[in-house]
Formats: sequence, C-alpha cells, structure tokens
Amino acid sequence: MTDTLPDRLSTDPASPYFNEELLQRGVGIRFRGQEKTNVEEYCVSEGWVRVSMGKSVDRKGRPLTLKLTGTVEPYLRGASEEA
Repeated sequence: MTDTLPDRLSTDPASPYFNEELLQRGVGIRFRGQEKTNVEEYCVSEGWVRVSMGKSVDRKGRPLTLKLTGTVEPYLRGASEEA
C-alpha cells in the first residue's frame, strides 16, 4: 500500500469513504495546526473535519458530530514517528 492518503476518509463503516486497512495503519489529523483525536471524517479539498461531540449519540447510536472548517493535514502515524 502506498503512503498517500485519500482526499476524504471516514471512520463510519456505512460510509462510502470508509477504508479499514488505512485506518488500522493509523491516520492522524492535524487541523488548523493542532492535533485532533476525535475526528470522525475529513475532507482535504473542501477543508473540513467532522468531530464527535463527547459521548452524545443520535437515536441510531451514532456519535453526534460537528463540522469544522479550516486547514486539514492528514498523515500516517507510523510514518511520522519514523521520520
């Protein structure tokens, strides 16, 4: 597998942007220069992330999310630690 990350990635298995292999390798997100650990989905070209809002869930059991806009920088966690 290459080290290039997709433009859009989601942690929700029902999403068409879900990629289990890539998520198991460890994807980190730097949003507006800060490390984010609660990102549910991101899109680099449109410049947004969806972050979970604590432990709140909707009626179907999925986490409630908030869409934030700004500069998104995804990276592979293992690759950044080796560099």
